[in-house]
Amino acid sequence: MLGLFVTGTGTDIGKTYVSAAIARELTSKNLSLAYYKAAVSGADSIEESDAGYVRDAANIRQDTDTLLSYLYKKPLSPHLAARGENKFASLEHIKSAFDSLKSKYDYVLSEGAGGIICPVVYEKDTKIMYLDILKTLNLPCVIVADAGLGTINHTVLTINYLQDHKVNIKGVILNKFDKDSLMHQDNLKMIEEISGIRVIATLADCEKKLNLLDKNMEDYFDEC
Repeated sequence: MLGLFVTGTGTDIGKTYVSAAIARELTSKNLSLAYYKAAVSGADSIEESDAGYVRDAANIRQDTDTLLSYLYKKPLSPHLAARGENKFASLEHIKSAFDSLKSKYDYVLSEGAGGIICPVVYEKDTKIMYLDILKTLNLPCVIVADAGLGTINHTVLTINYLQDHKVNIKGVILNKFDKDSLMHQDNLKMIEEISGIRVIATLADCEKKLNLLDKNMEDYFDEC
């Protein structure tokens, strides 16, 4: 089974929208793909959550209750939402849910919440960050970043943090990319030159299809 994790430079930069575009690349080829999000907040049901959006937008054939493990209603950081609902995530449960998908699908796309430094549980005796989930699932990652002003700093810092923690980074995807914008073109170039990590795709604002700059999207998934 092949897997890939989608993280981002922060909240509301289009991580879920890009995840749907990634998934659509595979399902359009009739590849066997599942989607998984360990924890999500700010939705009343799975169908109304990011997970439900990706499943429906990419026409993924998957049971609703397998899309995510922990759903919190309030739009807060997962650790704070979990504390309010007294419902805390477990790495063992997350791994079990992910492994169940691995046994049924050829590809699994997993999406994080917020940026990579996102606490999922942060209690006195238990601390789980989204980085811990990524490493527990043994996945490589792609980083979603906004194409606009400030992205060089945010993206390079995210890359450096992931590299410091020995995460296999497959590349960066620039969202809301305007191919006619000198700034967007320069941001792409500078991210690559400063970090040494390739921008593997761009996605124009309100577009649904990725502009892949090198390989097919499924080629970035690794054995896990």
